[in-house]
Amino acid sequence: MADKTPGRDAFLPVSRADMEARGRYYCDFLLMTGDAYVDHPSFGTAVISRVLENAGYKVAILSQPDINDIAAVKSFGRPRYAYLINSGNVDSMVANYTVNKKRRDKDAYSPGGMPGRRPDRAVTVYSNLARRAFPDVPVVIGGIESSLRRFAHYDYWDNRVRRSILEDSGADLLIYGMGERAILETAAALKRGKPDFSKIRGVCYLSKTPETPFESVTLPSFEEIKGGGQAYMKAALLEENEQDFIRGRALIQKSGERYLIQNPPQKPLGTEELDALYRLPFAYYYHPDYEAAGGVPAIEEVRFSITHDRGCFGGCNFCALALHQGRCVTSRSHASVIEEAKRMTAFPDFKGYIHDVGGPTANFRGAPCKKQETRGACADRKCLFPTLCPNADCDHSDYLELLRKLRALPGVKKVFIRSGIRYDYLLGDKSGFFEELVREHVSGQLRVAPEHISKNVLKYMGKPFFDVYERFEKRFYKLSEAAGKKQYLVPYLISSHPGSTLSDAIELASYLRRKKITPQQVQDFYPTPGTVSTAMYFTGLDTDLKPLFVARTFEEKQMQRALLQSHAPQNYDLVRRALIRAGREDLIGSGENCLIRSAPPKRGRGR
Repeated sequence: MADKTPGRDAFLPVSRADMEARGRYYCDFLLMTGDAYVDHPSFGTAVISRVLENAGYKVAILSQPDINDIAAVKSFGRPRYAYLINSGNVDSMVANYTVNKKRRDKDAYSPGGMPGRRPDRAVTVYSNLARRAFPDVPVVIGGIESSLRRFAHYDYWDNRVRRSILEDSGADLLIYGMGERAILETAAALKRGKPDFSKIRGVCYLSKTPETPFESVTLPSFEEIKGGGQAYMKAALLEENEQDFIRGRALIQKSGERYLIQNPPQKPLGTEELDALYRLPFAYYYHPDYEAAGGVPAIEEVRFSITHDRGCFGGCNFCALALHQGRCVTSRSHASVIEEAKRMTAFPDFKGYIHDVGGPTANFRGAPCKKQETRGACADRKCLFPTLCPNADCDHSDYLELLRKLRALPGVKKVFIRSGIRYDYLLGDKSGFFEELVREHVSGQLRVAPEHISKNVLKYMGKPFFDVYERFEKRFYKLSEAAGKKQYLVPYLISSHPGSTLSDAIELASYLRRKKITPQQVQDFYPTPGTVSTAMYFTGLDTDLKPLFVARTFEEKQMQRALLQSHAPQNYDLVRRALIRAGREDLIGSGENCLIRSAPPKRGRGR
């Protein structure tokens, strides 16, 4: 209800009238975004705008502008320093299209969940809009869409390699990753006039020469990688490998007559800096202008959740975190998290339940080993794959203590964990965290991500092999029984990942059948920019540059997905065709292990 929400004075200006009501007749930065304006630290727009405001800059927000209405942009006046542009919390193409390239019918980041409020390739479109308004004002792009498209990249929707988004957008500068440090250094350079971005970490720019003040490595050029093959895969692996703030080098990629230069990553915010960030006066809600439309659905996922960490050393090949946030994990202090929880308990609509205390991976609080703190993440191996590194410190005692403090707060009934849990890392813990996780922090179901069962597929995913999950599963149910709780694991599964054949999908389907697991949701692999798995999809090569199978046709992708939901009557024909194609007619019939019966089910019935 409206009387429970913050008023517009709790937010940054979203119009000329808002600016003037605060005695402002100009802004230093106009931030244009593809999301509705939600002033919550889970939203990049809120974080960057609050960081700048805290540093003394005047910032205004223009959310989801009408791309045909240049007057709306001009109404804010000429920004003194720059336009700041992002697509929102999600790449605009992912936000607008399903994996089957069909238009989505909902957008959780728009008022009322209505689709169509953000354009395709929002960063490029908004950059052009800004240029039309005031051509002489610098344009700085950032956020997830810019960050993951900073190099020449395969674009699934166009089915071709596109140049860096810096070239497409015509922007002056790109800030990648978590941009708090870089935006402040950029703002200071713009304020001085005639800015030199070449020494700012965490940024990309275009240059006529490949000169850089940092130690550098040259990537294969756009012209070399646009056809795919080994050059593309080598570029993707180099791009990911150099995203370390300690040992990472500048990356240079030639494109036509210009050079894209990525300066080395910024140092991640440490505990004191993260604490200071979360003390900024966020409203923790969507702007009141959206109340009439029913609000912004995305707030529901984070309204009563707390982010305690950043970064991820999990190293899954299908995940873009390594390229965006990096493998260095940092975390907030207990005091900071508890302060946020206390503020949460004062919300009028808080019912006593903290929905999540997590982040990219819930049970990471810091570096997995002492070596990483001084030498960076290893260039030649992953922390958790193919097996847990012997140097990894899996102690969960600090996280466990934090959760205990939160449970003890007045007004808090339960504290749940809904972010991803790395179960292979958890199994190495000896603090008693697993027992308390099962006893105190599961809301009947715990979501976990084994992703697949096939060793072949898991290898390409960079995920632990399935025997590790089985050990976790066995212990989870044993601990649940000891706690007198009837709880379940809900496995997250991916179909059609590069390397997955019909035989691999059948292996997983048979496992689900034996375990009587009927997944309601299965994610077909989505080749999004910036991941190693996307490079596999495009090139047909694994990370050793060896050929691998890729399901590319719509029919085969649908078959693999249907196999994982073979219980669904509407999937019968697809599953049957898949089994016949794979020579597995033995799984058609009335036998105990059969996936489907010989005849299709009658309407309204399952197997």
